Amino acid sequence: MQRSQTAARTVLTGLIGAGIGPSLSPALHEREAATLGLPLRYTRWDLATLGVRPADVGMLLDRARGEGYAGLNITHPCKQLVIPHLDELSPDAAAIGAVNTVTIGADGALTGHNTDWTGFRDGLRAGLPGAATARVVLVGAGGAGAAAGYALARDGVTGLHVVDADAGRAAHLAASLRPHLAPGATATGHAVAALADLLPAASGVVHATPVGMAEHPGLPFDAALLAGCPWVAEIVYRPLDTALLGAARAAGCGTVDGGRMAVHQAAAAFELFTGRTPDPARMLGHLAELATAEEASRA
Repeated sequence: MQRSQTAARTVLTGLIGAGIGPSLSPALHEREAATLGLPLRYTRWDLATLGVRPADVGMLLDRARGEGYAGLNITHPCKQLVIPHLDELSPDAAAIGAVNTVTIGADGALTGHNTDWTGFRDGLRAGLPGAATARVVLVGAGGAGAAAGYALARDGVTGLHVVDADAGRAAHLAASLRPHLAPGATATGHAVAALADLLPAASGVVHATPVGMAEHPGLPFDAALLAGCPWVAEIVYRPLDTALLGAARAAGCGTVDGGRMAVHQAAAAFELFTGRTPDPARMLGHLAELATAEEASRA
């Protein structure tokens, strides 16, 4: 189908997922586009609002292609379900086994990408330049944990210890990451009980579970275990300042909030959609403003 005159002038993008009503992605993308003088619209495609099942993600992609979309971000619960509906996968998306960005070519071809892993990598590098990665503990073996683990593996971690409430899932992720490690580096999976032994000897900790989100407040583990830990990286970004980050600062750890990963993955997706290079530092400012306004509205 030919792109309409309106679509030719305005870059159409969006987000497919469940429970995405509060997502800050539309404002984040549209603010950066406006700053660049680029007409762009970013729409939420919430599964419940549309009355479709996660398994219907292929139908939504067909609709987006017909409407002239440049691409869509993909979030829970469709990051794996979307893969069979794509024409091509980037090597990194194939290695991680999850897609968070789909681009739609001029010929209608659907290509899956994963910008979560570069988002984590670039956020960590910018937030804690030179952070040691000799022995990193990754807490959470879900989609976000897989992306962070892949980033650490690709970035030269020496020893990676994956911890999850489901020890089998932790072991599976660790095994999937081993082919991407440098020679001599190791990745192992553990149950949550292992944190008591792993954290005191860690070079750094990456937290990749929902604990700490506005809907799941609290700490993912005993804050006393952070004593002596050089740094903590958070993936939760709503709120930007989680209980874990507060505990980490109190323990003297360097910290990186989840906003950095959120912004850097969004910036990479933005460039894939538009061909324009965004400014991640400016986007961090956008995110801070949006998050502050959101928190004020809750007060």
